Amino acid sequence: MQQDKTLAATAHNLDRFDLKILAAMQQDARISNQELAERIGLSPSPCSRRVKALEDAGYIRQQVALLDPARLGLSLTAFVLIGMDRHTPERFEGFEQVIRGCPEVLDCCLVTGMDADYQLRVVVPDMHHYQQFLLGRLTRIEGVSSVRSSFVLRQVIASTELPLTHLKP
Repeated sequence: MQQDKTLAATAHNLDRFDLKILAAMQQDARISNQELAERIGLSPSPCSRRVKALEDAGYIRQQVALLDPARLGLSLTAFVLIGMDRHTPERFEGFEQVIRGCPEVLDCCLVTGMDADYQLRVVVPDMHHYQQFLLGRLTRIEGVSSVRSSFVLRQVIASTELPLTHLKP
């Protein structure tokens, strides 16, 4: 928790070049240093140093490839609300430990205000696989008392880019 406060406090020390680097890399992390430098208006050497500094400071956690779920046969996305039988740290920790081992779960958030304790985003090939996940794994986790699933008909926005406009120097 303390680390989050520290990063939030230092986020306002980012200058316009840092913000341009972050914005460009969110769109394409494979951009060459030469092209990135040209795009943001720096020479390659200082640009490279800034990228390294942003990585070292934790602003850039990692660079990944974004795979196409449909091309991989993962055509069913579900948002799943989970209710727990007891609201104790031990119960939550136990659930979270098990759910981290479920590759079908892309996101797991402890939530409030939805008559649920957790919201999951689950991706599977089809309804048969979802049923296997639901009955074979999810409902068998100790403490799970309710499960409500909603299925995505169409994804309107699919972005991994974080907004940076609140950090304008």
